Amino acid sequence: MISIREMGIEEYRRIREIDRSEQIDLIYINQGNSIVKQPAGHECPTWTPAELKELEERFQYELKHGGLAMGAFDGDKLVGFGVLAHRLRGPDHDRIQVDLMYVSRSYRRQGIGTRIMQLLSDEARRRGAKHLYISSTETESAVQFYRSCGSKLAQEKDPELFEKEPHDIHMTLALGEASRT
Repeated sequence: MISIREMGIEEYRRIREIDRSEQIDLIYINQGNSIVKQPAGHECPTWTPAELKELEERFQYELKHGGLAMGAFDGDKLVGFGVLAHRLRGPDHDRIQVDLMYVSRSYRRQGIGTRIMQLLSDEARRRGAKHLYISSTETESAVQFYRSCGSKLAQEKDPELFEKEPHDIHMTLALGEASRT
């Protein structure tokens, strides 16, 4: 049985337990205010040591500054996690970024990511956010996951995040008033 709980900053190395690998058949490309599919056809391996170091640093940074990490565990093994950034963004300061979100390959399509997104949404709402801001990898699986959670293409891209990740698909998820959990 999968349990989900808040993760502490000292658990940053547990990210290594995630198998982020996947077969990528399609990606999305930004084209003005829309996106178009493009064939990809390659296997994405798990993280390189440099990528893992960057993810661990992002995890620690967000938690150190007040962000929140939720982890999904199969027994003691981390099989998924999501990190809610620490600060409000946007011209109205009403958006919080989902900074990191991963579910291990063999655990995908079991509702784990959806449960983590709901918990991050609930916390974002408690912090006064009206929207989640998502800078999604361009893979079809990631974009479709966020769409299944109710996300839509961002009408206004966050300039800082877009400059940092211009190939990502920038999306927002409107947060309702009440929790759906």
